[in-house]
Amino acid sequence: MPLKRRTEGRKTDSIPVRDHLLWSLLNLAYMNVCCIGFVALVFSVKSRDRKVMGDVEGAQHYASKARALNIAAHSAEHPCLGIFIALASAGVLQVMKIQQQHHDSFGGGK
Repeated sequence: MPLKRRTEGRKTDSIPVRDHLLWSLLNLAYMNVCCIGFVALVFSVKSRDRKVMGDVEGAQHYASKARALNIAAHSAEHPCLGIFIALASAGVLQVMKIQQQHHDSFGGGK
């Protein structure tokens, strides 16, 4: 009796659904602004679940929401990172200025 391959469960002509799970995990871990990264992760997991169940339309729906939320989270992270760098730089400059004034007041500048 010849062996038969099981191919009923796989569709080779369908478009693969990208669930953006890794991107959501990175947005969750990297400056999660307003928990947008967490919500994107939830939609990514829902998309992966739908993909496993065979619901391609549902998986695409959740994947598109996860993608939009990941873009929003990524866009919100950059201004926050810029503000953080600017404040840290201003703080370092202020500490250096205070340290120089303290050094000069004890006669260390002569």
